[in-house]
Amino acid sequence: MKKLSAALAMFMIPAAAFAQSAAETTGINSTLGIPPKTGDFVKEASMSDIFEIESSKLALQNGNAATKAFARQMIDDHQKTTSELKALLDSGKVQAKAATGMSDAQKASFDKLKDLSGKDFDEVYQDDQEDAHEDAVDLFKRYASEGDNPDLKAWAAKTVPALEHHLKMAEDLEGK
Repeated sequence: MKKLSAALAMFMIPAAAFAQSAAETTGINSTLGIPPKTGDFVKEASMSDIFEIESSKLALQNGNAATKAFARQMIDDHQKTTSELKALLDSGKVQAKAATGMSDAQKASFDKLKDLSGKDFDEVYQDDQEDAHEDAVDLFKRYASEGDNPDLKAWAAKTVPALEHHLKMAEDLEGK
């Protein structure tokens, strides 16, 4: 019986860790207001920056004047947050790994954008930016209020106002 209990426990530990990560990526944690684990936060934040930067580079090529102005600021600001997060990780104060690419959903959105131009591009890019910034504001607020790494928690709190400003800018971009 002890062997069976030990074996079950060994299978449940990785399953619980996976469930926590899956809950973050599916939005269950957000719905329940549960803060992300440090590794999940770093991964989600870094994927968000990658998507923001890469989709905004497309916007510089395909967008109207208002979209291009917004995209320039997104590139500058998200390169800054990427550098700040990298510095935290490199300092050893945060034990996690940044993502090296976009999520599958972000890749799908990015691929869709690559095939668009003109007004269609602007509309989809603007919608993507609103969605991405709503998610980022939620993620950063949850970590800032209840995250488990004090340095990362402070950085998340410091970054929230800029993300809220980006969200407002994305909302205002519609119709321009």
